Amino acid sequence: MKRCLQIAENGVGTTRPNPSVGAVIVYNNKIIAEGFTSPFGGNHAEVNAINAVKDKSVLKDATIYVTLEPCSHFGKTPPCADLIVKHQFKQVVIGCLDSNTLVAGKGVNRLKDANINVVVGVLENECRAQHKRFLSVQENLRPYIILKWAETKDGFIAPETKKEKKPVFISNSYSQQLVHKLRSKEHAIIVGTNTALVDNPKLNLRTWSGLNPVRVVLDRTLKIEQSANLFDKTIKTIVLTGKKSEKLNSENLIFEKINFDDNLAATIINVLSKHKIQSLIVEGGTQTLQTFIAQNLWDEALVFVGNSSFKKGVVAPKIAKNYKEHFIKDDVLKIFKND
Repeated sequence: MKRCLQIAENGVGTTRPNPSVGAVIVYNNKIIAEGFTSPFGGNHAEVNAINAVKDKSVLKDATIYVTLEPCSHFGKTPPCADLIVKHQFKQVVIGCLDSNTLVAGKGVNRLKDANINVVVGVLENECRAQHKRFLSVQENLRPYIILKWAETKDGFIAPETKKEKKPVFISNSYSQQLVHKLRSKEHAIIVGTNTALVDNPKLNLRTWSGLNPVRVVLDRTLKIEQSANLFDKTIKTIVLTGKKSEKLNSENLIFEKINFDDNLAATIINVLSKHKIQSLIVEGGTQTLQTFIAQNLWDEALVFVGNSSFKKGVVAPKIAKNYKEHFIKDDVLKIFKND
């Protein structure tokens, strides 16, 4: 199952709305095949693993390990549970059950009805963590939410003033690359109006390969200029505004009118859920981040503490929870979990 978790990471960020599942086939105590979920519309992990076995006759004496319960319904592809039954596997070991009401135990029942031995709950917590984005949508009816910011040693997220419209990097180049890796895995990323105006960010991938996240920007009064990087239409971008602006909509630039006065974080999440967003990085600035913190609408927070000081500037958000520390050369990464 640990190997299943390892290989499942290869598909994270490319398979949605499906989760990225890992599958390993064991015969005579040896791994003979493995697979992970293909990009959406392609094969599921179980199919890729089974296809990798040349002599299918051995499968009746084999065990297949999967991080998530095999599907039991027709979608873009046939049910994986039926394929496992077809090859008469001796045993199926499952990390965690699928919360999707189309599956939710039906895959296990299909296997048991075929007299296949089924074991559920092996490394369950680790498997649920692997599928946190998919399971959050199924169980919490909202995207998985990650808060992310960089702050100086003296607790500032940005300088008081700056000369150019571009980000001031607080963390080192290794931390910055890790942030781009994070972007490659998550579905969307959001910034507030001030960040868009002051930094003119692109919010794309530059030091890591993968799919660009959907860009989301708060612009209550539509004061961000149309020439801003966020509006270049190269990446799907959703603008949340308090004004009517349907006439500005295009294929990759969508304007959504919302109420900014009440439960803003929840309102944002409702709109993104409508767009079937599975995970969200809240990148700033302080006001936007603190809005999610105040409404307790977040799952984890990644705070990069750089080896520099501003002495004065924009104060970083505060989270009153315990955290774990990791060192990235001279940066400190604080990881908070909202249990």
